[in-house]
Amino acid sequence: MAGTNEVDFSLDGEVFGAGDGTGPAAAAAPAKPLGNPTLVVDHLHVSYRVFGGKRLGASTGFKPSLYRRLFERATRSVGAVSEVPAVRGVSFVAREGESIGIIGRNGAGKSTLLRAMAGLMPYSDGAVYAQGQCALLGVNAALLTGLTGERNVMLGGLALGLSRAEVKARFDSIVEFADLAEFIHLPMSAYSSGMAARLRFAISTAKVPDILMIDEALSTGDTAFQRRSRDKINQVRAQAGTVFLVSHSANAIRSMCERALWLDKGQLVMDGPAEAVLEAYNRAYNDAAA
Repeated sequence: MAGTNEVDFSLDGEVFGAGDGTGPAAAAAPAKPLGNPTLVVDHLHVSYRVFGGKRLGASTGFKPSLYRRLFERATRSVGAVSEVPAVRGVSFVAREGESIGIIGRNGAGKSTLLRAMAGLMPYSDGAVYAQGQCALLGVNAALLTGLTGERNVMLGGLALGLSRAEVKARFDSIVEFADLAEFIHLPMSAYSSGMAARLRFAISTAKVPDILMIDEALSTGDTAFQRRSRDKINQVRAQAGTVFLVSHSANAIRSMCERALWLDKGQLVMDGPAEAVLEAYNRAYNDAAA
């Protein structure tokens, strides 16, 4: 099943089980009323299929002829196919008003999980059920570098489902949020990574989504931008939305999220209050380095 399934989760507070903030890992979480489930990830598996690979064989100790080397170079990848598991059996439930951080080392499967949740990546097993619209904001979010920032605002707004009139009405606030008034008419290719990140965030949140997913997009912003971003995230949560934040910054997770998921090698290691998960994560890797 390649896409994200949209269903109605109006369950009058029924508990879904482990990972919904009620398990042992979440026992220390402060009492806070949350709404209905907005996203359910059920035993999700995502694998990459890798084509090609060096053909293995016994070495004779002799250097092969030039013809032989050229022939082997052309044929050594033929038929070599392997699958790399990126996400393995992850399950959890997110609810209205939650802000959830996703932490883990490079290659842990954080971004892959986020893309699968957003319906942008097929998964090999399991299911994802979403209530409402998902908006994925990542450092690699599609912006056309050959077009101006102004044109990207229009295209991005239309992609969010806004009308031309609605995009024009929100244009000034988008530009002000991104702090790009002097550069909005320049092509995106002239923007720094921080400028592009600010514009992506401003466009993606021009229409408050039901589920906002942020993949490292705040790491390139300055202090003022991060403050505005936190305000926007709080606005999403205040409107019964759900926020996911993938970040290597413990401070960002700590300040923006009350719950965290710890991934390692594609598996969910811990799901609970952000401070408790961050403490366990840091302790695990500090002990390993000692």
